[in-house]
Amino acid sequence: MILLGSTGSIGVNTLIMAQKFNIKVESLSAGRNIELLNSQIAKYRPKKIAIIHEEDIHKLTPQGAKIYVGNEGICEMIAESSSSLVVNAIVGFGGLDPTLTALKYNKKLALANKESLVIGGWMIDASKIIPIDSEHFGLWYLSGSRPIKKLIITASGGAFRDISSKEIPTKKPIDALKHPNWKMGKKITIDSASMVNKLFEILEAKWLFRYDEIEAYIERSSNIHALIEFLDGSLVAHFATPDMKLPIAYALDTLQAKNTPVIDGIDILNIPPIKFEPIDIKKYPLWELKESLIKNPKLGIVLNASNEIAVEYFLNHKINFGNISSIVLKSIERFDREVNRVQNKNDISEIDKEVREFSKSLI
Repeated sequence: MILLGSTGSIGVNTLIMAQKFNIKVESLSAGRNIELLNSQIAKYRPKKIAIIHEEDIHKLTPQGAKIYVGNEGICEMIAESSSSLVVNAIVGFGGLDPTLTALKYNKKLALANKESLVIGGWMIDASKIIPIDSEHFGLWYLSGSRPIKKLIITASGGAFRDISSKEIPTKKPIDALKHPNWKMGKKITIDSASMVNKLFEILEAKWLFRYDEIEAYIERSSNIHALIEFLDGSLVAHFATPDMKLPIAYALDTLQAKNTPVIDGIDILNIPPIKFEPIDIKKYPLWELKESLIKNPKLGIVLNASNEIAVEYFLNHKINFGNISSIVLKSIERFDREVNRVQNKNDISEIDKEVREFSKSLI
């Protein structure tokens, strides 16, 4: 197995499941958490290691493994690894090249990097991808041969779901990082509060299932991850304890996952009341972009780039929470027609740079 982003929550859980399923770890990549990476190297003894920053090499204890550096190094590591499975748990734009490289070398791709599909889904053969995402795993789990009317994914509502829409714009990072259901990385927690994460997942669903009738609702317990409405009028839902080990297990080895207790089951006698709520645009102003993104998915490039800049500045206390949506909406308006020129990976990179500079100018 080749695991990219080994020190994040997905990466850590992937290693747990790999050990449970006796899957050999050939290659690892990580960002700045070298201390955790070193402990993973000592435990799993990979033959190859990739890190993002060259200045971190002296901190590594590679145990004889070959070292690769930077995004190009990650892609080189994928190409030189004999393992047929790549788990891409990199966060952000940097995950696109490894995704394309894995597919180029005909690797099985277990994808947790949402951005690959958000910014480049139109040029990726999604049939070769296994999503590591509770919502899309739920849709896959439920789907069958019956004609589908609508795909539905759920949202927790994030840190501000119970806050007045008038109070939200002035909120600070300390407020936005208080997720009501679980602890995640900083960026995805902010994206949950703004509903950007759910916009990403709408685009993911579009490319993974090649379907445009997609909706999302808030479901506070996070015990229902996805639903499918079929043409015959029936509706099915995927219930599961909110634990990423389940989709990871199926991505690593479907046969073992089917026949192994992976997570704790749900006690149906003690499930909290199930209620679905619409996503309020007053509280989540970016949700108004949903239909535009489905119709013109290349706008995902603009959404991702402008949001990455806005979230970075927000976490550094340079803007308030409300400025995130303002920056993203103005960027979408500015580049609405520009994205039509995008034809390949180089075009994506060019637009990405332009959007980032424009977003910074707004700040």
